[in-house]
Amino acid sequence: MTNSVPIQHVLLDQLPVPMKLISNYASLGLTEQEVMVIMQLHRFLQQNNDFPTPYEISAGMTINEKECANILRSLIQKSFLAIEQQENSQQKISEAYSLNPLWEKLYGPAPAEEGNMEGTIFLLFEQEFGRPLSPFEIETVNVWLDEDRISPSLIKAGLRESVLMGKLNFKYIDRILREWKKKGIHSVEQAREASKHFHKRQGNQQETKQKRDTSFYYNWLEGGSE
Repeated sequence: MTNSVPIQHVLLDQLPVPMKLISNYASLGLTEQEVMVIMQLHRFLQQNNDFPTPYEISAGMTINEKECANILRSLIQKSFLAIEQQENSQQKISEAYSLNPLWEKLYGPAPAEEGNMEGTIFLLFEQEFGRPLSPFEIETVNVWLDEDRISPSLIKAGLRESVLMGKLNFKYIDRILREWKKKGIHSVEQAREASKHFHKRQGNQQETKQKRDTSFYYNWLEGGSE
């Protein structure tokens, strides 16, 4: 007769992970590595370790301490994770990680369409660039959203425009967005019209040099703000 593991050992060795996180993380713009860091962090919080180090978190993973620190910074910048201050009975201040921003995104009231796009705008950039964004690039997107008050749909339009122009870099996208803002363009429809006029002028000036299929070139202009 083979020995079996007592069922109570299995039941006691559980980590409650929200099913909604597993099924919805991609739509939030989270990667598998980010989700695993979140789960490791969730484990430490369940064990009353409120501020584990990147070394502690990465010890059970295949990433190193530096990579873990970068992921934690990215999660904070993308508003999935927060660092809060708490005071104990001796009035000593300490820091603690909080996953409440993530839980609010998963279980809070359904945001407006623009709010939904805000969570996925980083994923769209990573898909177009074919790599994770750097902390500086994440901060640039946050500045567009929070300080410049540019809508996620208009940022997406700027990204699409840079792709179609073959100039996929943040400086060019920033120049597009600032030019639109300067001209009072605040919607995708206005940006679409401005781009049509711009490309039409360019086409007239270089008609003899440029012989291309404009149906592909303007495909996003003819579509919706998707």
